[in-house]
Amino acid sequence: MERTNITYKTLTAADYDELFSLWNQVEQTKRALNPVDDTLEGITRYIKRNPTTCFAAIKDKKIVGAILTGHDGRRAIIHHLCVHPNFQRLGIARTLVEMAEAALKNEGIQKIFGLVFKDNETANSFWERMGYSLRTNLNYRNKSLNDAIPTGE
Repeated sequence: MERTNITYKTLTAADYDELFSLWNQVEQTKRALNPVDDTLEGITRYIKRNPTTCFAAIKDKKIVGAILTGHDGRRAIIHHLCVHPNFQRLGIARTLVEMAEAALKNEGIQKIFGLVFKDNETANSFWERMGYSLRTNLNYRNKSLNDAIPTGE
């Protein structure tokens, strides 16, 4: 697959159907979805709150990669970095992360974190190459305020 003719744009809520379809074509992303936050309503709310930090990679007018990144004014979190399997290893994920980092830095954010399943070796290796260190001195605590959202393992 050639690297040319891939363009990038800021995601909008209008991209939801195509974005959701992409997520469901990538097993590791599909398993991270939840039935509330990843609905049209949830993603619309997320993009409205983070209008300049979510991006898509486009090839032949279709979304082939995407990153959702948001912040609370202090720290940023990366959600759902995803590249369609037919377009992996072309530098798309790297470009999406670099775009998100630049947008966050432009908003005054100095630190970013992300969550990756422990058994997702490909993603963990990618994040290591991107300069994201593994924090071993913290415990991730989780509480769902909605019965439809599983608390996780």
